[in-house]
Amino acid sequence: MSDGFYEDLKAVSAFETFSGDAAYVPVPEDWWVGVSDIANSTEAIAAGRYKTVNMVGAAVISAQRNARPDQAFPFVFGGDGAGFAIPGAEAEPARQALQAVQGWARDQFGLTLRAALVPVSVIRAAGHDVRVARYRVAGEVDYAMFAGGGLSWAEGELKAGRIGLEPAEPGVMPDLTGLSCRWSHMPARNGRIVSVLILPEDASRFAELCDDVLLLTERLERGGHPVPEAGAGVSWPGKGAGLEVAATGRRWLSVLAETLFIWAVVRFRLRPGGFDAEHYARVTARNADFRKFDDGLKMTLDCDAGTLEALVARLDRAVAEGVARYGIEAQDEAMMTCIVPSAFDDDHLHFIDGAAGGYTQAAARLKRRD
Repeated sequence: MSDGFYEDLKAVSAFETFSGDAAYVPVPEDWWVGVSDIANSTEAIAAGRYKTVNMVGAAVISAQRNARPDQAFPFVFGGDGAGFAIPGAEAEPARQALQAVQGWARDQFGLTLRAALVPVSVIRAAGHDVRVARYRVAGEVDYAMFAGGGLSWAEGELKAGRIGLEPAEPGVMPDLTGLSCRWSHMPARNGRIVSVLILPEDASRFAELCDDVLLLTERLERGGHPVPEAGAGVSWPGKGAGLEVAATGRRWLSVLAETLFIWAVVRFRLRPGGFDAEHYARVTARNADFRKFDDGLKMTLDCDAGTLEALVARLDRAVAEGVARYGIEAQDEAMMTCIVPSAFDDDHLHFIDGAAGGYTQAAARLKRRD
């Protein structure tokens, strides 16, 4: 039964393992892939709305998780969108959840979220594959790694208008329970926050490039992790309060009162009902997805000038040799969007991006050999 495919997949803790093809397993033929992308996201970034863009991208994952709360499935956050794979039997609830997020993005923010579901069999017939692995970050949390080019192909088809779903009717709300963005932006501690996107041109040599890049980034404190080990800070009222109102449908006063309480708990290290704010903040940092393989290598790093110079030099050489194409966006801060089913458990998820365009700007600046 392919429905148990992902639950049974062993999670691996060594991130460097995912450079090579051997780490990945083909997704079953009867599964479907979902992709999403915000149209004209560069304009939204220019208008200072990248936190909203990230919230909509994470909402795709939140809605899919809530549509199947007891079923593990692979997903990946991409900044202005997300990708995932689900068993064929779950295609209809997945479609409804996607369309609800599309309608919500339109109604609440005036954003056009493009989204589509594609059978894995169609992707393979087009000459691409969908392979997946599980990266165990720590404890109860793992993130999916994707390879094979299938998600990238589907996203290209989506942007070209050859596939796509229509949004739900106005007023249809997705279930975004647990979606939040209460943490403050995280300033660079070592230089700049660097969002880098590296995509293969020569698959036979791409793993070697990724190994070199990861070796370079190991020079950085905690491998370039942009979230302080003790966790990010909080402020009140946070920049994400309005986004949380839009996500939950709750009243402003209710959200402001709750976020004030949370600010006080974190700020003064209170322990209401046995909640340990220090532990929660440390787990938040530990669980964050600051690097991933998603048909390529994506990272948001706290990077010093010397390492950044060496990284750019190595990537420029890879472009000149026809091994890869890449894009980089350097900024002053990172930001975090979260899915927190329960603050008392350690399985909360935290999606990292640069705060001034991050992965979206990096994708717009891809360099490749002419």
